[in-house]
Amino acid sequence: MVDVARQLFAKNGVANTTMNDIAVSSGKGRRTLYTYFKSKEEVYFAVIESELERLSDKLDEVAAKKIRPQEKVIELIYTHLSMIKETVMRNGNLRAEFFRNIWTVEKVRKNFDEDEIELFRKVYAEGKADGEFDIEDVELVADITHYCIKGLEVPFIYGRLGRGLTEEASRPLVTRVVYGALGKRLK
Repeated sequence: MVDVARQLFAKNGVANTTMNDIAVSSGKGRRTLYTYFKSKEEVYFAVIESELERLSDKLDEVAAKKIRPQEKVIELIYTHLSMIKETVMRNGNLRAEFFRNIWTVEKVRKNFDEDEIELFRKVYAEGKADGEFDIEDVELVADITHYCIKGLEVPFIYGRLGRGLTEEASRPLVTRVVYGALGKRLK
């Protein structure tokens, strides 16, 4: 039902989609839909959570890779930005809803944000233990990294970051900035 709702929201927008539309399109009765969701807003929250779970799963895959912490940080950054862009772009009319109701999205996104910060903490702690990073406060650096990436989402989505540079062209520059901030030189 959540994926059907996402598709309807993407096609028609949240305002132009009714609970009845979701029930009919999912082949379920309205009663069944109301068993799981009290309102369209709850369905919208579930759609956002579902999209964030996809992103979280992809970040977990990157975090599990057997690569150096330095490489993992860059991979996490690009995976986050690429997945956010892909999610927003594939959701049509829902895209405007994400930006119009940013506080709603932020409320639903809270758990995802905490999980992502924890991923960065683990990678930074690993890199610090290995001597790859010279970080005094791993938690603070993880928080800063997360919020910097979050701040880059909109410019990245709209292609304003790096004035059209490809990922391949921007990666060495981003790598230098990130590694410089982590207190180590490129090896």
